[in-house]
Amino acid sequence: MRKNIHIIILSLLFSIVLWVSITLSNDYYTTYNFALKLVDFPKGYSSGVEIPKDVSVRLKGQGWKLFTLNLGSRSDYKVSVGKGRGKKVLNLTTFLGENQWLSSDVEVINIQPKTININVERTRTKKLKIIPQIKLSFKQGYGLATKIKISPDTVKVTGPRSVMRKLNSILTNEFVLDKIDQSIQTNIKLMDIQGVTYSPNKIKITLDVQKIVEKNINELSVEVLNVPKNREVVLLPNKITISVRGGIDVLGKLTNDQFKASVNYRDIIYDTLGSIQPKIILPENTTLLFTQPERVQYVIKKYR
Repeated sequence: MRKNIHIIILSLLFSIVLWVSITLSNDYYTTYNFALKLVDFPKGYSSGVEIPKDVSVRLKGQGWKLFTLNLGSRSDYKVSVGKGRGKKVLNLTTFLGENQWLSSDVEVINIQPKTININVERTRTKKLKIIPQIKLSFKQGYGLATKIKISPDTVKVTGPRSVMRKLNSILTNEFVLDKIDQSIQTNIKLMDIQGVTYSPNKIKITLDVQKIVEKNINELSVEVLNVPKNREVVLLPNKITISVRGGIDVLGKLTNDQFKASVNYRDIIYDTLGSIQPKIILPENTTLLFTQPERVQYVIKKYR
């Protein structure tokens, strides 16, 4: 009985292989999209005219031949710019011979688009600032503790002069992260521009994500600045409390003497309310929530 089962399974597999072989031996029509790539520019030249990213090729051939085109990564459809400068119209069907990966056993029925327009012009190189396109959302209670760091922050850009004249900065590809609750370091590629190359073509970004907390700084002395020698200013009160917000690691490393509060004698002279709001100087990467009291009164003493 077992021998019969093995025979049946083998017969079934043989039938399937035979059927697939016969089926794929027939001719079929199909359409593939291949990345369009311009090559063989004269040295120091490029084209900034927008061209289609892909070329659509209608093919006829045996199923086996068409099937092999699906195996592995797709090749680029290369179009040689050749000699000469200025505006050109390139007929894509004339470059079949340069794309030998399209097997001679496969018949090309149609190519779309049939032609593309380019403008071969001299290139120019300059250094430009990089502007990252980053969209972030955080888990509740978390946020950026420090500014986003990017490295490098400038890039060497080479491209057609007509394009380079309009470029003042370079954008990255859009980078989106949701519900972040930890620090992240990753690479982002620069946005593609037709005919433009970068060195380097990507940047490293560092996101310092921490739990965001609040902290009170009590008994912070308020200093009076620029007081004349024959004057004395008494503040009521002369110490205040402030509340700040920041990353838990950032606030944990700070001491009270890194926070400053002051008023300027000149502002006191021109005050009409009888009280003045202290100016608060905070360490980097912290945010002031409130001061208590918000304003302080003063008494000016004059000496001969």
